[in-house]
Amino acid sequence: MLERCSTGVDGLDSILGGGFPRNRLYLVTGDPGVGKTTLALQFLRRGLQDGDGGLYITLSETDEELRAVAASHGWDLDGLSLVELSAIEDRLLPEAQTTLLHPSEVELSQTTDLIFAEVERSNAHRVVFDSLSELRLLAQNELRYRRQILVFKQFFAKRRCTVLMLDDRTSDSGNSQIESLAHGVINLELTRPEFGNERRRMSIGKLRGGKFRGGYHDYLIETGGLHVFPRLVAAEHRSESSQQLVASGVAELDALLGGGMHRGTSNLLIGPAGSGKSTIAMQYAMAAARRGELVAYYAFDENLGTLITRAKGIGFDIGTHLESGKLQLRQVDPAEMSPGEFTHQVCRAVESDNARVVVIDSLNGYLQAMPEERFLTTQLHEVLTYLSQRGVLTIMVLAQHGLFGRMETSIDLTYLTDTVVVVRFFEAMGTVKKAISVVKKRSGKHETAIRELNIDQQGVRVGKTLADFQGILSGTPLYRGPQEAMLEPR
Repeated sequence: MLERCSTGVDGLDSILGGGFPRNRLYLVTGDPGVGKTTLALQFLRRGLQDGDGGLYITLSETDEELRAVAASHGWDLDGLSLVELSAIEDRLLPEAQTTLLHPSEVELSQTTDLIFAEVERSNAHRVVFDSLSELRLLAQNELRYRRQILVFKQFFAKRRCTVLMLDDRTSDSGNSQIESLAHGVINLELTRPEFGNERRRMSIGKLRGGKFRGGYHDYLIETGGLHVFPRLVAAEHRSESSQQLVASGVAELDALLGGGMHRGTSNLLIGPAGSGKSTIAMQYAMAAARRGELVAYYAFDENLGTLITRAKGIGFDIGTHLESGKLQLRQVDPAEMSPGEFTHQVCRAVESDNARVVVIDSLNGYLQAMPEERFLTTQLHEVLTYLSQRGVLTIMVLAQHGLFGRMETSIDLTYLTDTVVVVRFFEAMGTVKKAISVVKKRSGKHETAIRELNIDQQGVRVGKTLADFQGILSGTPLYRGPQEAMLEPR
């Protein structure tokens, strides 16, 4: 079994199955600005913690520039050996002190000998070579370039060094040469959507002799380095979960749902804007918090101030549960947060904080967080499967287009969920009313009735069956009963 060394990035260690296999050569590729240098410095700094000497050989950046990158993350580079191209040139050609030289003017073999001498002098076991673009210029042709990579690979293997070679892709020529010789390949990518912050993601091109998590993994560059969010694989998180009923605290609403919602299920509240979907979700969240369960509530559409004010307006004592920590309100800006980061937050709330109820309000905002719509259902399916296997009650809100008449959604997600609750507006006796019904529940029986829904200063009320109406769910109901009031104001 290959011995592993940590990359210094927790999420990347998880993707690689524990880190880099030791004493091998790895290629890190990506356009300028994707974080190659930051990743390399994290790798070397972690080596110092593990007792591995570190050497950074830079052919493209100066010592001052590297220290500036480190300072931006609050790091110092004490203990690391730094060797830059200008210092090598000075030792090769004394006249370089007063003459601006192109890297191709420096003799490759002499440069290589000096690099080897620095590795031996520093006794480093972790080495970063930055960058291969400069080495290509020194080699001047692909055959010489490949041979030089082989020389480096053999030398570092004898020295038992774990090596990262950085490539900024400024030249595609010879890129396949190093990929075929490297033990592993890490690809870093930067995309810029039409609106919002740029998105960064990584993938593992190969890793000889070890398993790794394939696909794309989102990551951020923040103060402190790279933060990688491994792609969620729900099958890795199987656990026993009960189908216990979860009550809302409103007897009529629970009766409509056959006693309540079940743990380990995903529940979708669907309807037009303002129809009470978020209030119903909050009703379940507050009931769970009162029972002492932790609730993670993710608000995509409303700012937290508005959400708290609205909750207080309908009688929810939200402040008490926020102070106790049983209710965690988190505002999500889909223009700034990648889907991978959001998934990571949900998993952390469940695994670290033991959240028992997760509310996503709304899926419309979650949809906007996706760079391409066709990936939403696949990623959401993984999240819902994971939450189900962890026994978490998941409640999602989806706003439909329009207020009356035919309702439409941007994407059909009803087949992914276990329960679908529909809320509708309708007109009766000169006033706008709301109706609620359960049209699907996989986990047990439920009422097929359509009931009146009312939300006032005391919370949620569910009335009797709207037996005198026809066509409520179609959006154009017909009233066939006596002219009498329905739910009276309280």
